[in-house]
Amino acid sequence: MQIQFYKYQGTGNDFVMIDNRSNFFPKDNIKLIEHLCDRRFGIGADGLILLENDVDTDFRMVYYNSDGNQSSMCGNGGRCLVAFAKKLHVIQNQTTFIATDGLHHATISEDGIVSLQMIDVSTVKIASDYVFLNTGSPHHVQLVEDLERYDIKTMGAKIRYSDLYGTAGSNVNFVEQIADHSFALRTYERGVEDETLSCGTGATAAAIAMNTLGKTTSNAIELQVQGGKLEVSFDKTEGKFTNVFLKGPAEFVFKGEIDIITN
Repeated sequence: MQIQFYKYQGTGNDFVMIDNRSNFFPKDNIKLIEHLCDRRFGIGADGLILLENDVDTDFRMVYYNSDGNQSSMCGNGGRCLVAFAKKLHVIQNQTTFIATDGLHHATISEDGIVSLQMIDVSTVKIASDYVFLNTGSPHHVQLVEDLERYDIKTMGAKIRYSDLYGTAGSNVNFVEQIADHSFALRTYERGVEDETLSCGTGATAAAIAMNTLGKTTSNAIELQVQGGKLEVSFDKTEGKFTNVFLKGPAEFVFKGEIDIITN
């Protein structure tokens, strides 16, 4: 079987995109999805995303990590899917779509900047040396010094697999402050089991965590990730974060076809 795919990236977080509105894709084939995401034997990506029909919205987002398993919300993936939907003429410059964590609104500018509304956040756990919250995916956030030299993979895996988060695990974010409303961020992603160049739900979590800790009073925060820059904005009322938006570039990389074995 031959399938057509598209490759997109958002600040270095890259995805295989497939138009599955005809429901042809074997969604339960974990080995196939893992193969397509493999950087040596497949296409290569941090994850695979299916664009599907939805009765009540413009489309449905179905997201898989590079290990082949369906996962929770992916912020950069959602932004890239908006750009993909526009390329397919499913939408124009604004959209509403459904994902695993619920309804999302988004806009896309002519230069490819996508602003994606994330879920509201009402619970933020503050511990002595970290913050934990869910922004569509679970995120551990902690401040570190000398982030550039920090061993993200080793320390991230240690926390992700610790008793703190059990078998489900958590994404792990390491943050260093640059200026009043600007932070550097590096993320270890579960499902990829390594550092990625960017994580959208992680950037959202880091921004909210830094505001919660009082490291910034701004409600518009810049996150410098390994693959570029993201912006997170929100409204905050009595500790609840609403109108949360993740903003950044979403870029088409290439289009191709690949032969797959589905049995």
